[in-house]
Amino acid sequence: MRKLLIVLAALVLGTTGAIANDAALGLWKSEPGETGGYIHVQIANCGEKLCGKIVDVIGNDNNKIIGKDIILNMKIQGDGRYFGGTIWAPDQDKTYRSQMKLAGDDLTVKGCVAFVLCRSQSWTRIK
Repeated sequence: MRKLLIVLAALVLGTTGAIANDAALGLWKSEPGETGGYIHVQIANCGEKLCGKIVDVIGNDNNKIIGKDIILNMKIQGDGRYFGGTIWAPDQDKTYRSQMKLAGDDLTVKGCVAFVLCRSQSWTRIK
């Protein structure tokens, strides 16, 4: 029984470590919107999932969105894939089902309505 508890504890700690060091963590720059402005998003751990907060707005005067959550409850699938979360679209003030895919320093972020109507952006790592 003691060995089983040790193995389970090691698995839990190993999983937590993987989440804590996930490659998507960091500061990201969105694509420019219709007005040419873009945002910086800090992706961080939120329990066993990832979330993202707008930390800066560049190129327009929409500073009221700084500090707002943009990505919530994103589950880590592994192999640079994320699913099951939501993304808030500031330009439409709507929230969509979301998934992400990481390839090097590019993060493709997709928001969908009913998995049919989707919009995606490629974000670039700042740090």
